[in-house]
Amino acid sequence: MAGTATARRARRLPRLAVWKFTSCDGCQLTLLDCEEELLALAAEVEIAYFLEASSAAGEGPYDLSLVEGSITTPEEVDRIRHVRRVSGRLVTIGACATAGGIQALRDFADMREFASVVYARPDHIAALERSSPVSAHVPVDFELRGCPIDRGQLLEVISAFLAGRRPVVPPHSVCVQCKLRGNACVLVAHGTPCLGPITQAGCGAICPAYGRGCYGCFGPMESPNPPSLNRRLRELGMGTAELVRVHRTFNATEEHFRQAAEDAEETGDDA
Repeated sequence: MAGTATARRARRLPRLAVWKFTSCDGCQLTLLDCEEELLALAAEVEIAYFLEASSAAGEGPYDLSLVEGSITTPEEVDRIRHVRRVSGRLVTIGACATAGGIQALRDFADMREFASVVYARPDHIAALERSSPVSAHVPVDFELRGCPIDRGQLLEVISAFLAGRRPVVPPHSVCVQCKLRGNACVLVAHGTPCLGPITQAGCGAICPAYGRGCYGCFGPMESPNPPSLNRRLRELGMGTAELVRVHRTFNATEEHFRQAAEDAEETGDDA
């Protein structure tokens, strides 16, 4: 054991940093939930900065930074630029960091009006008009989607970057995972509204497995077809307001979901 520890100190371990911006901490907790895998990971990297797990805050540079959360304040704009400067590779984790998150719903309304209702002194609130993904401000090396992210995919991403290769994350839809689990299609069999046909796999088809439609937590799959799904959802009786709402959840400002909602508004209930 002593020899192993000495050898570990003798070689330089890659330095890992985990950062939080505007978010709920769920994706960082996914890393802590790796449990046994985390012990193996800790033997291969130096976790230099991870305030969710430790008050120790080692200074950069870092070989790999995992960033959770969207950019919603001027201070966060400056901070994400600093993170980019001190990081060899930067990976965004979760819907907030990759697409603006649930808080990006404010992009479709007046943020100042919201602040005037919630806060006694809204003039004290320093916030941007929009909640934007990290990629809107700095170059990103890889985006890992989900709300929260899948721990298996997270470990694949970390392992891939440590090995100097591109992460292998499935680009197919939740429908494939439904088939693998033996789920009956809730859309076809029960007429339940479901975003599974256009949503990237990663959750294990949790919601359809319990008879609920997919909410689109992992964002759009590779080459989705939202217009076709919209037509089917209208056939099931979904009106314009509900159709817009179903696309505006965890990934409301992601291009395909945003366009699907806008198309629904333009088409109207007479479609």
